[in-house]
Amino acid sequence: MRLKWLSVIMVLFVLGCEEARVGLDKVTLLPGEEDAEAELGRQLKINREALLKGSTDQIRIDAATVMLFNEDPLARKILLDALKQSENIPARVAVCRALSQARAEQKTVMKKEDFILPLFDILKTDFDDSAKYAAEAILIFDYDQISEPLEAIVTDTSLPVKARLNSIYALRLQPDMRAVFKLIDRLDDADEQVAAEAEKALRFLGTPVGKGAEEREQIRTELKSKGRDEFFKDLLIRREAKMRELQVERDRWQGRYLLALGKIYDAKSDDIAKTQFLKEHLSSPEAVIRLWSLEKVRQDRVGTRPNPKLQDEIGAILVDLISDKNKDVRLRTAKLLFLMGELNSAEHLLAQLEVEQDEEVKMALFEALGYAFVPNPKVKIPDEARKQALEWTTRYLTNKDPEKTQKGAEVMKKLLEQDGLSPADVDRYLGLLVERYKRDNTGEELRGELLGTMAGLCAPQSVYNAQSQKQFKSLFEDALVDTNNLVREAAVEGLIYIDKTEALKRLRKDFVNDPSDIVRKKLIDLAGKVGGKEDLVWLAEKLGSSAESELAWQAMLKIFNGADTDVLSVWIDKLITQSSKTRLSDEQKISFLEIAERKAVGENRPKVLKDVRQRLARLYVGLNQFERAADYLGRLNEAAQTHEQKEAILSDLLNVYLRWPKVELAAKLVENYLLEKDLEPESFIISSIENSLSHPQAGVDPNVVLSGLLGQVKVNENRPMWEEQKNKWIERVGKETRPGGAGG
Repeated sequence: MRLKWLSVIMVLFVLGCEEARVGLDKVTLLPGEEDAEAELGRQLKINREALLKGSTDQIRIDAATVMLFNEDPLARKILLDALKQSENIPARVAVCRALSQARAEQKTVMKKEDFILPLFDILKTDFDDSAKYAAEAILIFDYDQISEPLEAIVTDTSLPVKARLNSIYALRLQPDMRAVFKLIDRLDDADEQVAAEAEKALRFLGTPVGKGAEEREQIRTELKSKGRDEFFKDLLIRREAKMRELQVERDRWQGRYLLALGKIYDAKSDDIAKTQFLKEHLSSPEAVIRLWSLEKVRQDRVGTRPNPKLQDEIGAILVDLISDKNKDVRLRTAKLLFLMGELNSAEHLLAQLEVEQDEEVKMALFEALGYAFVPNPKVKIPDEARKQALEWTTRYLTNKDPEKTQKGAEVMKKLLEQDGLSPADVDRYLGLLVERYKRDNTGEELRGELLGTMAGLCAPQSVYNAQSQKQFKSLFEDALVDTNNLVREAAVEGLIYIDKTEALKRLRKDFVNDPSDIVRKKLIDLAGKVGGKEDLVWLAEKLGSSAESELAWQAMLKIFNGADTDVLSVWIDKLITQSSKTRLSDEQKISFLEIAERKAVGENRPKVLKDVRQRLARLYVGLNQFERAADYLGRLNEAAQTHEQKEAILSDLLNVYLRWPKVELAAKLVENYLLEKDLEPESFIISSIENSLSHPQAGVDPNVVLSGLLGQVKVNENRPMWEEQKNKWIERVGKETRPGGAGG
């Protein structure tokens, strides 16, 4: 209970209560009482202020209680107006709770009938928690006083269904047999929600609901036959149910309190302040606060910017929480230690493992043990502790429970990845893994998990990988024919760790199309690392259709990077030509050709280089990447040996400039041509410009491009053929742009 009220205070302190300060700063007075505000006594003003703006629930309830028993009519007026205002829910709830409190304390409320109408208005119009408090406040009246309006609400189908549900809740609270009968009546209500809530209420009260009119009439008869005493005896059961409801309410306030703590914590921008806040709350006497603090520590560890001061300050507290009296705290702490293995927790974990009774917590403590031996220059763990930990792994590994066996293997692996054991001890524990793997009752999934653990011990980062490889290699080789995917996957991984080149040589024969996608992907990845030209064929078969297409392509690129020009030339025909069965995207072709270009330059292979650059230029044109296309055409032009070769390249280059469009570059190209000679009938200049007019680039007006070109070409020599062709184009453009022309 102390935590409950503390939570109320903290929530309202953090979140504020501005929402409770609107709508009731002044009480609306009745006609003829305009001067009553001035006549309010000082104490009554204080009480009204406390009700409307009190900083806690209890302060508001206390203020409402004082005014409830005040004989001054204005005190009653303040309470009634508070009930009528929907803007200040906390004040309205406080009045309802003051009424309920008066009933619980058996105090007489004078003229309590004043409250019937506003309380029922809340039931009919409010769909938040205040309706429940109003239903509880109605208990100050005898059922005879409120039965008519209450039953009217529950049967009025014109009201919102939530209002009717509120009345169902009110009927459930009434200590009168007639209220139970009304609930039975609602079991056949046309509204499914109302009927369902009525059934829920009856079950809550321990009253059977029956399956039809006949059974329900029998229930009525039996209830009537019990009489008043028996009915009130059943009422005790309802009171126990009420206690359970209060438990729910307590949990709700607890949640709000924790939310408030979170807001306070998040508002702290300083790491030192945050650390101190968590340090204090990790030592809280309340388990729920310790759990909240542990979660904040976890979030900090997995966040993008962990608090650098946190671990040093709270490490000792966390280690102590391993043996906390609360099971959930021990469990949460053990799981948190997965992220904080550098703490000096090994001996504490071992001590708690010896006495822990809860199996779930014990498993978590054992898992945490695997992270407690991470090398840390600040922490010196006794050799005896490591031996004890390994003995615990032996207990779990040899257990009949597959889950415990698996955890035993995982923790043993973590411990064996660290230095500090003699070769004999290492062989002993590795032998235990082999023995457990070969046991007759080891299921397929567990065999796969165990073999995966062995594969991990063969990895380069494992201190004892050489001994592990020696012990496990034959197991990996035998497991390659296993029908279980998990076992085969672990075997492949182990062999790759032992010798990548030898593994690829062995596996490429039979496993490139293995049923396991993990095996296939491991093999493709391995080919990218140590593969050669002999792997390109099977990798190419995966391009374009299989799920491993992109992975296979990346592996091929890695092999191409290590291959010579002769190999690349062969694969240019296989991958790039029109007759190629392998359908690469233009981007993939470019990636491959760029590798081929570098190789041809490095090995001084001009013929291959020319072919590659021509293909790259065409690909970039097709992708509308005209700048890259122009760059490659420029390189080809520089390397061209004959006049015919140069003109062919310049034709392509002019086409690129016009499609780009880069009018100034096109004009410069034409000018350079005309410096040497006049146009000829079959000149590429004419064919390129005509092609741009007939097949314009999307979004480009060819007439504008041509006009710009003709305007920028400056010719100082006598070029009659050019002038004649130029005039034709000018006339053509003019017709296209004149009204009624093709361009008009």
